[in-house]
Amino acid sequence: MFEIRKITSNHVIDFAAEELKKYLRMMMPECGEIAITYNPKPASGAFCLGLMQDFRLDVSDVEETDLDDIIYIYTGEKQGIIAGSNPRSVLISVYEFLRKQGCRFLMPGIDGELVPIIAGLTPVRHRFVPSCRYRGWCNEGSEVQYNMVEAIDFAPKVGMNIFMLEFRIPTSYYNRHYDHMFNDSREPESLTFDTILQYKRHTETEIAKRGLQFHDIGHGWSADPFGIDSSVRRNAQAPTKNDDAITPEQRQYLAMMKGERKLVFDTPNYTNFCMSNAEARKKVVDYAVRHAKKTTHADYIHFWLGDASNNHCECENCRKKTPSDWYVILLNELDRALTAEKLNTRIVFISYVDTVWAPLEEKIENQKRFSCLLAPISRRYTESLPKERSKVELRPFRLNENVLPANLEESFAYFDEWRRMWKGANLAYEYHFWFHQYRDLSGLAISKIINEDIKSYKEYGINGTIEDGSQRSFFPNGFAFYTYARTLYDTSLSYEEIAEEYFSGAYGDNWRDFYSYLEKLRDLVPDKFFQGEASSDKEVGLYYNPELAENMLKAEKVIDEGMALMKAHYNSPDRVRTVSVRLLYQHAEYCKYLVKAAYHKCLGEDKEARELYSAMRADFEKREIYIERYYDHCLIVHALNPVFNSTSKVKKTEILAGS
Repeated sequence: MFEIRKITSNHVIDFAAEELKKYLRMMMPECGEIAITYNPKPASGAFCLGLMQDFRLDVSDVEETDLDDIIYIYTGEKQGIIAGSNPRSVLISVYEFLRKQGCRFLMPGIDGELVPIIAGLTPVRHRFVPSCRYRGWCNEGSEVQYNMVEAIDFAPKVGMNIFMLEFRIPTSYYNRHYDHMFNDSREPESLTFDTILQYKRHTETEIAKRGLQFHDIGHGWSADPFGIDSSVRRNAQAPTKNDDAITPEQRQYLAMMKGERKLVFDTPNYTNFCMSNAEARKKVVDYAVRHAKKTTHADYIHFWLGDASNNHCECENCRKKTPSDWYVILLNELDRALTAEKLNTRIVFISYVDTVWAPLEEKIENQKRFSCLLAPISRRYTESLPKERSKVELRPFRLNENVLPANLEESFAYFDEWRRMWKGANLAYEYHFWFHQYRDLSGLAISKIINEDIKSYKEYGINGTIEDGSQRSFFPNGFAFYTYARTLYDTSLSYEEIAEEYFSGAYGDNWRDFYSYLEKLRDLVPDKFFQGEASSDKEVGLYYNPELAENMLKAEKVIDEGMALMKAHYNSPDRVRTVSVRLLYQHAEYCKYLVKAAYHKCLGEDKEARELYSAMRADFEKREIYIERYYDHCLIVHALNPVFNSTSKVKKTEILAGS
């Protein structure tokens, strides 16, 4: 008979106790009922859950106990302490305790969990401060509500502590799925504005249930305060433009470009506002303060500018300062307004596109309120930070004529300029799980980059990352995301250690055979090909490489061999292994289309390549409903359309003659 005693009264610790009970009963199905009680006094003979402070345990090695997690586990076979520096840490400690008993959380949902049946519990002595303070995930791609809830549930199980919901109302993300963008085999199920708002509130409560840091908003502040709905997107098929609905009152606040004040790409969210206009800034600040008042459950509010580059106001007054200088003025005004309202709201500002260039004159006054988010969206994802950094020549800021940093080394060099003024907390906003994961067929190359990137950020003084990525980033498997989460949790872990842990959990005793299959695929079909970085002649095309074409033919044979391996292990006593192998089999069929299409693309045979790519799309449109928990069809099409819809500048006969 087991007992779980809560010594701290808190709803997150209540949930942690229920989770511990659930998994103990799953691991020991004949153990009988497990009582959960509350008593502020620890007791022998029970697993006691609570804050370390309530156990009088030392927490002095972290700066802020509400932000910094300490994992504390001191247990025997039937009793002990599972604690943390805050309620969220207690929940993460429960999951770490379960990991020590052999559980593995490999993908969201019950089918992504390996829960062994055991005779008894192993004693644990474990105290650990995760390597990075910020370990997060942000909504992106095409959102399915049940999947969003499973993603939030999954986050603390792999040691993450942040979930961010971008946008006031994330209509575009939900509409991509429920309108079934790029999928003609499924009928649109358009959601109303109110339903999407309810879905966001639902996810907020799931975040709160687990005590995760809730990060809110991001873009939208340059439109919503003026009564312009930032969730509206460009629609080329619409009879009228979004810009036609902008009133003269609203238009006066928009950024002026080439003498006109209008929506950038007909999209409010991309558009900046005239930041030298004091009245406009006041509208933005007042709107942000109202939001902060009613969103006290947000641990951080992200306060970003328009989501496009080279689109800032060119009016006479705005030209007097850089966008970053105007941005800092706006941040200082927001801080003063929040202070006047006695709000301790934490604000995140962003070094992104045009604000990559640091302010020249202005400084943030109250640095305790703010955190800085480095978002290197323009960097390459086929390489991490070089071991030996070279001197980077910084390009001076040129209004609406800027070239963004091309790699992480350049991004760090520009951020060094910000840090001359900025001394506060830093974190990164990354894009591995946006388009880039789908341009690495094996999933191994991007995983290695992720492991290296997180370590580089930590060494550089950036204390963690939020990933802008699909909540269905588990195709061909969850290895890349698992690498992300576990490296943030413990930067001492090597890529190889994480690979063994993940693959042995997902594929069992023969895991090396599955890893070897993906390794061969990685070597034959390099991620640089789909990223447009392997061309042998860019004048012909970004994907032109006749020598690489032979690799694509070899890859077909490797895939056939891999499918035979998968068929031999198609069923397993462990559900997660059955799901993992069958998902990998689906991925192999997907890859067969793509390597054939890539073969023709390497030769400049665009028509043949496009036909095979279209066949993949048509096939996987129908399969999506069966694998949508792991596979984001919409985002995959977004990622691969530029590859297969590009045009080579060479005739087929010329290629054959030249090869």
